Amino acid sequence: MESRPLVRQLPDPATAPNVRYDPSLEELRELAAPDETTTEFGSPSYVSEFRSRSADRTKNAVDDEFTDRDHALIDEAVDSTDDTELLCVDRLMGRHPEASFCCRLFVPVDHARIAYAWAKLFEPSDGRDPDLYTVQLPDHDETAIRVLPDIGFTAVLGSDYTGEAKKSFLRLFMYRIKQQGGLGLHAGSKRVRVRDADGDLRTVGQVFMGLSATGKSTLTSHGCWLEEPEGASMRQDDVCGLLSDGSVAGSEGEGLFIKTIGLDEAEQPELYAAATDESAILENVAVDDDGTVRFDEDRYTSNSRAIIQRDELESADEEIDLGRMDQVFFITRNPLMPPVAKLDEEQAAVAFMLGESIQTSAGDPSRAGESIRVVGTNPFIIGPEGEEGNIFHELIDILDVDCYVINTGYLGDRSADIGVTESVTILTEAARGTIEWTHDERMGLTIPESIPGLDVDDYYVPDHVDNYDAALADLRADRREYLAQFDTLRKVIRDAVY
Repeated sequence: MESRPLVRQLPDPATAPNVRYDPSLEELRELAAPDETTTEFGSPSYVSEFRSRSADRTKNAVDDEFTDRDHALIDEAVDSTDDTELLCVDRLMGRHPEASFCCRLFVPVDHARIAYAWAKLFEPSDGRDPDLYTVQLPDHDETAIRVLPDIGFTAVLGSDYTGEAKKSFLRLFMYRIKQQGGLGLHAGSKRVRVRDADGDLRTVGQVFMGLSATGKSTLTSHGCWLEEPEGASMRQDDVCGLLSDGSVAGSEGEGLFIKTIGLDEAEQPELYAAATDESAILENVAVDDDGTVRFDEDRYTSNSRAIIQRDELESADEEIDLGRMDQVFFITRNPLMPPVAKLDEEQAAVAFMLGESIQTSAGDPSRAGESIRVVGTNPFIIGPEGEEGNIFHELIDILDVDCYVINTGYLGDRSADIGVTESVTILTEAARGTIEWTHDERMGLTIPESIPGLDVDDYYVPDHVDNYDAALADLRADRREYLAQFDTLRKVIRDAVY
């Protein structure tokens, strides 16, 4: 299917009688009013039928063989735009000259809440022609997400989850970045300005790669308790593009789609304040009839969400791009991993390919809590996954990036938890360059000998795991077996298993 004929089949929103084109946010909220419960903060709250992405019902034409039925589903989505009462919303994804795309979402008027939530994540269009298109039809009798990457089109059928609209565009954002010689990252980014050991100010660009609900948003948005002239500012929360010159292009310019279950005012004050602001939109959060919000209750799902505004986050920078990626952190919750370890280029590529974490309700609610591996901690890769590891390896080598794996969970038998305080201390001291490193033969990793403000002896993994050496040997064997499945992955990476 070629791009031009498909685009021509979609309605011209400026003239189509069944399409309401680019209504204001106020109009969208009014249209969504029948589905709204107004919270105690004055913000709207909605409950969807689908509460997570339908990953098992998603296919793309690059990696999956499309059957006649798959093409028929796309035809049904396009044909439905002729007579369905639709909203059409255009938004800009990204600002970087090499990574900015106009996105056009079609959604039925009866599901205005999806358009409303999605529109608050991205910046208004400047009037350019769309690059990427999504048609989302929640009332279709079959649940199927079908993606035509090379022409930038996604059909979302039978799901009313806002996350499907959001990821339909971000998935293609990352694909386009790769086509340009860079690499799309499921990652957050921040700029940290700190004093080093000599008292001199230094600016560090940090990137955090992790699955949803592993602490990526928390670490990215955290101000690190720094005071002027030091400071930390978030650039992006979810999806970035690492370009060949080392810069990191942002994607979402207006909002963040954060997980709210267990949102804690003491541990996550900025995110909590933004989620309880009138400007937020809550989705599948426990809200009583009188508007009382209960973030600690999984009444509908543990994948409860909020769309919050960057303007409400003190740590959010006006810029969404990062001038340079100096440090990258792979967020894991593998209990055999230390709070932090420093990786060489090959080990970093291994960490990228392993993408080790714990399954969350954002991905597959039925497997929440299980160990999981996702290449690049990115469930939205289009194209051979082994090639992604090769590209990552090349880029960090050329760009001379410092790489780390950071554990935001617990150690071994749960006798030592690694909380936000410990993780933020590690990030800050890594930025300062004040961590003293040593190679530990038993663990086979470069781990901290000392970290200012943290007693590293309390977090030595072998002290928290019975039969540690056997457990580590089993883990390494399992990792080697896992990496062996990627035929295109370079041998030098497969041989660097730690």
